[in-house]
Amino acid sequence: MPETLVPSLNARAVRAWLFCVAAMILATLVVGGATRLTDSGLSIVEWKPVTGVLPPLSDSAWQAELEKYRAIPQYREINRGMSLDQFKTIYWWEWSHRVLARLTGMVFLLPFLFFLWRGVIPRGLKLRLWLIFAGGGALGAVGWWMVASGVTGNLTSVSQYRLAFHLTLATVVYAAVLWTAQQLRPRTAGEVHGDAPVSLRYGALAIALLVLVQVYLGALVAGLDAGLVYNTWPQIDGGLVPSAARLWFIEPAWRNLFENTLTVQFNHRMLAYALWLLALWHVYTAWRTQRGEAGAMVLAVAMSLQAVLGIVTLLQQTPISLALAHQFLGIVVLSIAVIHAERLSSRRPSIER
Repeated sequence: MPETLVPSLNARAVRAWLFCVAAMILATLVVGGATRLTDSGLSIVEWKPVTGVLPPLSDSAWQAELEKYRAIPQYREINRGMSLDQFKTIYWWEWSHRVLARLTGMVFLLPFLFFLWRGVIPRGLKLRLWLIFAGGGALGAVGWWMVASGVTGNLTSVSQYRLAFHLTLATVVYAAVLWTAQQLRPRTAGEVHGDAPVSLRYGALAIALLVLVQVYLGALVAGLDAGLVYNTWPQIDGGLVPSAARLWFIEPAWRNLFENTLTVQFNHRMLAYALWLLALWHVYTAWRTQRGEAGAMVLAVAMSLQAVLGIVTLLQQTPISLALAHQFLGIVVLSIAVIHAERLSSRRPSIER
């Protein structure tokens, strides 16, 4: 067996920190998914980045929060008559999501400042980490921008445009953190990093990027509650391919891609099929070139499981448990795709000893 090269203590510390941040983002994504699926995202109608960390601490404070919620369209049109105990349930989901996001920011920033003070992060990696932190900070503003669409307008839920942007930005930040942490992994003696054929490396990267696109399409499905309709498979709306008149009836035509539940669900299905076939082809390419076979196989298996889970979730009319499992497995697929693509990449940063 090849001898494992032991990385510097600094490299191991930075890598462990980044994996902790990735785990925090993953937890925030899961809680955010539950918040959306339980229609809890509009329960807190104000954005208070500092004082909002504290939940209501008295009966009068809880009643005041409920009164604020009663003023928005979601309460009046969907949850009219909701009791205080019922309100507390949805409030805790949204509060947990917001607090987790803020804690994640702290888990990123404080160790980052320490590593900068110690001078162990090289300039190129330093810039990337600052950009990741900026992306995470932007998530907070985007999150409120998303919530505001259901608080200040006439919507009974958040805008699917803003929801999809918020979720996709979060997964991009997650993927960037995971990629960077993976780049700091110890190499085995004699390993030539990035010696895989260019076509294999680009194929792995293309799969990872397409999974991000699929996350965006899945967020549109969730934002429109499109998983609650067309609950048949493999047919959709009576056929394998719906009629053009049904797919493109909204004017202008581009709005169908974001507002037509049939078109949105159909696109999500089609990209799932394409990703699955691409993953199988990637396995064949890895086997033929004898590079990255294990990673390609794990990715294909995970993607197959995700496809099956998506079909079952659809046929069962999207119960919360299956929908949340589908979202979680989607993040797992993205994680595997990112790690696999990084292992085949040709560039790695170095950490000072």
